[in-house]
Amino acid sequence: MAPPFIFPQTLRALEDDSDSDNSRLSVQFPTDITSLRPSDLEEFVKGLSFDLSDKEIFCVEEQDVFDRVYSLVRDFSALSSPCKLNLVESLRSNLSVLLPNVDSLSRLSQAECEDTVVDRIALHRNAFKIYTFFLIHIVLAEENNTSTTTTSKVAASSRKKHLINSWNWEPQRGRILNLLANSLDINLSLLFGSSDPDENYLSFIMKNVVHLLENATLLKDPETKDAMVRIIGACATKYHYTAQSCASMLHLMHKYDFVVTHVADAVASAERKYADGTLAIALVREIGKTNPKDYAKDNVGAENIGRFLVELSDRMPRLISSNVGLLVPHFGGESYKMRNALVGVLGKLVAKGFKDAEGELSTKSIRLRTKHAMLEILLERCRDVSAYTRSRVLQVWAELCEEHAISIGLWNEVAAIAAGRLEDKSAVVRKSALNLLIMMLQHNPFGPQLRMASFEATLEQYKKKLEDLGPDAPSESVLDGLPSDDNASNGDGEVDNANTETVGSDQQESYTDSCLPHEDGGNENSVPDIGNLEQTRALVASLEAGLRFSKCVSAMMPTLVQLMASPSATDVENTILLLMRCRQFQVDGSESCLRKMLPLVFSQDKSIYEAVESAFVTIYVTKNPTETAKNLLNLAIESNIGDLAALEFMIDALVSKSCISTSTISALWDFFCFNVSGTSALQSRGALSILCMAAKSSAGILGSHIQDIIDIGFGRWAKVDPLLARTACTALQRLSEEDKRKLLVNNGSRVFSMLESLITGFWLPEDIWFAAIDKAIDAIYAIHPTPEMFAADVVKRSLISLSDGKGGNELQNDTESGSTEIPSTVQLAKLSKFLFVVSHVAMNHLAYIESCVKKIQKQRAKKERMDAERQNLQSNGSIIVDNSKENGINAELGLAASEDAILDTLSERAEKEIVSGGAVAKNLIGFCAPFVSKLCRNISLMQKYPELQASVVESAPSETVRSNCTIALGDLAVRFPNLLEPWTEKMYARLRDPSDSVRKNAVLVLSHLILNDMMKVKGYINEMAIRVEDEDERISNLAKLFFNELSKKGSNPIYNLLPDILGKLSQQNLRRESFCNIMQFLIGSIKKDKQMEALVEKLCNRFSGVTDIVQWDYISYCLSQLAFTEKGIKKLMDSFKCYEHALSEESVMENFRSIITKAKKFAKLDMKSSLEEFEEKLNKFHMEKKEQDITARNAQDHQQRIGRLEGLVVAKEENAETDGSEDSAEDEVIDPSRGTMSQCLNDLSRSKFSGSDENSGASSEMTEAEPDGTEVTSPRPRVISNATSRSRMKKTKNKDQKVVARASNRRK
Repeated sequence: MAPPFIFPQTLRALEDDSDSDNSRLSVQFPTDITSLRPSDLEEFVKGLSFDLSDKEIFCVEEQDVFDRVYSLVRDFSALSSPCKLNLVESLRSNLSVLLPNVDSLSRLSQAECEDTVVDRIALHRNAFKIYTFFLIHIVLAEENNTSTTTTSKVAASSRKKHLINSWNWEPQRGRILNLLANSLDINLSLLFGSSDPDENYLSFIMKNVVHLLENATLLKDPETKDAMVRIIGACATKYHYTAQSCASMLHLMHKYDFVVTHVADAVASAERKYADGTLAIALVREIGKTNPKDYAKDNVGAENIGRFLVELSDRMPRLISSNVGLLVPHFGGESYKMRNALVGVLGKLVAKGFKDAEGELSTKSIRLRTKHAMLEILLERCRDVSAYTRSRVLQVWAELCEEHAISIGLWNEVAAIAAGRLEDKSAVVRKSALNLLIMMLQHNPFGPQLRMASFEATLEQYKKKLEDLGPDAPSESVLDGLPSDDNASNGDGEVDNANTETVGSDQQESYTDSCLPHEDGGNENSVPDIGNLEQTRALVASLEAGLRFSKCVSAMMPTLVQLMASPSATDVENTILLLMRCRQFQVDGSESCLRKMLPLVFSQDKSIYEAVESAFVTIYVTKNPTETAKNLLNLAIESNIGDLAALEFMIDALVSKSCISTSTISALWDFFCFNVSGTSALQSRGALSILCMAAKSSAGILGSHIQDIIDIGFGRWAKVDPLLARTACTALQRLSEEDKRKLLVNNGSRVFSMLESLITGFWLPEDIWFAAIDKAIDAIYAIHPTPEMFAADVVKRSLISLSDGKGGNELQNDTESGSTEIPSTVQLAKLSKFLFVVSHVAMNHLAYIESCVKKIQKQRAKKERMDAERQNLQSNGSIIVDNSKENGINAELGLAASEDAILDTLSERAEKEIVSGGAVAKNLIGFCAPFVSKLCRNISLMQKYPELQASVVESAPSETVRSNCTIALGDLAVRFPNLLEPWTEKMYARLRDPSDSVRKNAVLVLSHLILNDMMKVKGYINEMAIRVEDEDERISNLAKLFFNELSKKGSNPIYNLLPDILGKLSQQNLRRESFCNIMQFLIGSIKKDKQMEALVEKLCNRFSGVTDIVQWDYISYCLSQLAFTEKGIKKLMDSFKCYEHALSEESVMENFRSIITKAKKFAKLDMKSSLEEFEEKLNKFHMEKKEQDITARNAQDHQQRIGRLEGLVVAKEENAETDGSEDSAEDEVIDPSRGTMSQCLNDLSRSKFSGSDENSGASSEMTEAEPDGTEVTSPRPRVISNATSRSRMKKTKNKDQKVVARASNRRK
């Protein structure tokens, strides 16, 4: 009988026992396979295969067979594919035959004697171990060989050869591992004599299976993965190899993230198969016992373990819910990843762990309390310090909402928390909060409509019905009827079906009823009878909860409007989705908020634009053309100027994409032409506005209804809605060139007479006139063939309309002769309108001249291009050469340049003719020259105008005047930037104006000039930065928008401006909170790491030469707001000499501590050690500088005290001389208060300077102790003679001088 086989540590360890005794089976005579020829090797394998198949299955225990099998397995990679296949099949088939024989051992124990049975069991056990050992090593060897082959680089020829000779290993691997898994399912207690197999055997199996799990490729094969999962479950659960298995799996999960799901599968399958959750509980217990600080250090391990817990909770919710208390301590750990995982675990348990209603009442009560505790933890974790955890909690609540696991009693509390998280400082939290609110609206239990008016009306009716049903019931008992987990849930957080169906159906009916007009006598019977008192009470409580939810969502609208202006694209996208969902459920205020998304179409972020476009199409563009047309025209009517610009951009894009159909265009024309019954003039104007917007990309839209535009736009309907005329003027401008020609032929004179009467008639209301005339003059220059002549007539008629005292013909004759006198009295309204017409005509004509110049240049360029193409078509090369020479001569003579000069001269002459006066020269506004020339006849006035304007904008008492002058200066800066450059400071000064409107206009003007490169960013940009903290929220938002847009230009100019802004803001009288908010906002706009690193160096250098403590604090605060990288930290450490003198201040030190704390979060081990050393260095210098400052202050205080003593001595001497000159020779009485100070000085000199040679003569005087310990002489009157007094004065003076001298020496 062969010796017993014991699993060695390694395969080759079997050779180490060759010289030992026969206590264990080992290799005696191994064969060197690599030295055999291929044919000999093949014969060797065939012989072994024959022996294994021909002999008994126990033949592997024979020394010869054992040695040969070992030799082949040891060099398995050197075998050819047929040899590998023969060996594997032989070993696998023998083991598969051996397994049924193990079950037959139970029958042998009854039929044969005990010694025979023991021998048979030993034979089976040895063979079982040997086959298992060699098969596992074959798997390990082949996997090692496969991984080596795949990672090595081979040539194409060798790869082809490998594919020809390779064998299909994957099916063989799956069969072997499945066979090993099946071997664990048999009754191994017959082989090993106990319920648990040999630990040596289990250790070998578990160790190698865990090693195989480290290969991600193996886990992609379902058969292989299932086999390994079965092996792990059997070893750990069936054979109680739990502790070692837990350690191996935890180690595996800490290292590899891809094994987490498969380990969870193994644990769950073991629990299902063996009805034993020991393995899962052991793993949870081990995780719970781990120190939370360990997970804080190992982020990867914490994330993997967290994922495993979530997967396990999803697969085994009931078991984990009973042991979740072991994991709760990790909520107090520093690892946010573990807290995230635990939050996910609680979410899975609440959703799935309490659905089973079986069990006793006490058990159900305990489980219900456990669920409530979990929900309380989830609510509490919404305020976690980590943004990632807060975000994860909100995601879990969204999952619970989707699973209908949130009770109505908890619904509003969750909604309130989600609404509060919309203002979270972290974008990921805001995103999760928005998604949660979207999910809550989608799955809300209150019905398809959430209008507060509907809820209030329905609630009032059911409250009356409740009072009728139960008049004795207290009012507060209504809230007690709210469905909760205690009385209306089925154990899993869902409301009882009977109640919810009743509530939902009755609510839906009540919504309809509440919206209908109530008839007389029908109020009592308007609500359906739903049953008894308890059901009515539950419904009332449900309606109250629904009303609270509706109010909560409606109250979020201002916050959602702010989020649409967020710099984070995810905020904007999810806010739009939430508002669309709110509109779907008819939440109050959602419609008006959605209109505020229109300006976002100008966003440079493509995702934001696409979100706005998608929302616009979903809301306003429907399948019904008439409904779409009505939506669009109502939107145009209710929009302001900014929204109209955005709407025009959107309509233009949709028409170009064919998203707005021709049927919708036809429906808009029907509304404009009053073909739809009930159409108002306002709706007609809105339809024409949308058509004008659509004509921007498809000009032919307006051509088919030109006559309607003229008749309706300038007809009687314009009297009803005066803005209709303005819209008609816009439509005339948008006509195509062909349609304009048709208009001139058919209706030219009529249209221009209407435009003239519109401008000179003054029949439009005051608030509309300027906007309408603006478009009318634009239309004249857009469609008239000679606009300058028609405009001159319009200006002349406008001037004639100013006179009230002269007749029109007389004034016209005077103006033509140039001898008229302007009337002394003119109505202010008429004067302003006249000046508007003159100025707007002049501005349009200037633009018209520039367009003509560009047209001429374009025609000339086109002609030159055609000439060049014509020359290229000529076949004679000599002609080409001659032409090129001619062109060269023309260029040398400057003929092309002369043409440009002529064009420039004509352009300048045309511009001068706009304002030139006189009866002979033709001009545009010459008829009003006597009136206008007083304002602009000479250039000197124009040169002084900016100075005058700047003085007016500064000293004008009216805020309207200051505001208009600010806008005027901005317009002049666009046209004459060099002329306005000296007055830039005056424009920035308006940012400090006390008026909100002036500051707002100053911000808008400067933003326009700077962002369009019309004004350089001067040294006054700090004034704009201060507006970030303006009291007016709109001004603050405009300033923030300016800096956001400025940061997108080039390489972010804010990076270069930041040090200058810091220096100037620190010198102004700003509150520290305002300064911090401004700098935090500006620094947040800098994203590049290189710029951050450069700022570290720049800010550190600013410490040098700064002695102001406040500036130290501000600079260090700015440093603390930077996003530090490793390079940035190194620069901070290298610049230590720059700021070491400022470390004595506690505020500065706190900012540096904040920098170190943030840096430690991302630092690696070597960097952490450097940071700790740097922190110790900072603390050391802080204490030293603090002590030095205290010493310096004490020395300064001492010096001041000495100075006061010197002053007192001098004053005493002067007083003594004055007393000596005034007193007589008689004895005098000295005032005690006057003698006290002198005696005090003498006592001080005796106590501090005991080496004094002189005696004060006051040894007999009494002394007292002051509270601070200083001894002073007791005041008492003394009678002395005049001579004695003088001698004592001299002695005191000498003594005081010595005291001062000695104090000075000590100070030195």
